[in-house]
Amino acid sequence: MLVAFPASTLLSRLYYSNGGTSRWILSWVAVAGWPLTSLFLLPLYLRPNISPTPLSLKLSLSYIGLGFLSAADNLMFAWAFSYLPASTASLLSSTSLAFSAIFGYLLVKNKLNLSTINSIVIIMAGAVIIALDSSSDRPPGVSKGQYALGFLWDILGSALHGLIFALSELVFVKLMGRRSFHVVLEQQVMVSFFGFVFTTIGVVLNNDFKAMRKAARTFKNGEVSYIMVLLWGAITFQLGVLGGTAVLFLTSTVMAGVLNAVRVPLTSVAAVVVFHDPMSGFKILSLVLTVWGFGCYIYGNSPETKSS
Repeated sequence: MLVAFPASTLLSRLYYSNGGTSRWILSWVAVAGWPLTSLFLLPLYLRPNISPTPLSLKLSLSYIGLGFLSAADNLMFAWAFSYLPASTASLLSSTSLAFSAIFGYLLVKNKLNLSTINSIVIIMAGAVIIALDSSSDRPPGVSKGQYALGFLWDILGSALHGLIFALSELVFVKLMGRRSFHVVLEQQVMVSFFGFVFTTIGVVLNNDFKAMRKAARTFKNGEVSYIMVLLWGAITFQLGVLGGTAVLFLTSTVMAGVLNAVRVPLTSVAAVVVFHDPMSGFKILSLVLTVWGFGCYIYGNSPETKSS
C-alpha cells in the first residue's frame, strides 16, 4: 500500500501532465492488471489444503457489486487527477480514513474510540484547509469551476473508497471467513475482473480505444512513454488495492483507512519533487495535520493492538 498507491497517484498525474486526456482509459488501467493477482492465486490451488471458495449467489452478487463500485471509484479519481495537482489530490484522499472509520463502525462494527474520532476530525480539518488554498495550486489551464469539480470528485471518491473497504471486510466476515490468505487473492481477482468488465464497457461506448493510438502519438516523449505509463499504472494500481485488501483481511477497515492516510505525506513530498507542485503554507499545515491525525490514531489504538 505504501509503495504502490503513491506510485499509481504519481503515474495518474503524469498521464495528464504529458498529454493524456481520457478519464475512462485511466479508470480502465486501474483494473486492467487483474490477471497479475491471478498469477499469485493459481499456484496456491496446487497445495492439498487449499481449494477455491464455492461461489454462492450472495458471494457472486457481492463480487459484481464491489466490481461496479470499484469502477465508479476509479472514474471519480480519474476526474479528480485531471484537474488537481498530485499533492493536493493525495491530501484530499486522506479523508478516506474518516469514511473508512464511519462505514467500518456502521457495517462491520469496528470500534471507535476517542482517539480515532480525534484523528478523523484533524484529518478532515486538513482537507478544509486545502479547500481554502485553492487559488495557489491550480494547474495551468484549469478553471476555478474545474478545480472545484476535481475537489468534489476526490472527496466523493474517498467516501466511496471507505465504503468499499467496509463492504470488502463484510464479505470476509459474513461470506468467505478469514480461513486462509488465499481468500484475499480470490476476492481481489473477482472484484477487479468485474470492475474491468464495467470499465471496458464504458471505454467502448466512449470510443476511447480508437483514440488511444492518436493519444500515444501526441503524448510527450512518444508512444513508448505512453505505453509505459499505462503499463506501470496497471501494475501499481493492482498491487496497491491488493495490499489494501490484505490489510482488511489481517486487521480491519479502520486500519486500512489509516494506512491509506499514511501514504499522503509520502505522495505529497514526491509530487513536489517530481512535478514541482507548489507547496504553500496552507498545504504544509494540511500535511502536518494529516501526520498528526495519523499519530493520534496510532497512539490511541496501540494498547488495543498489544492486547489483541
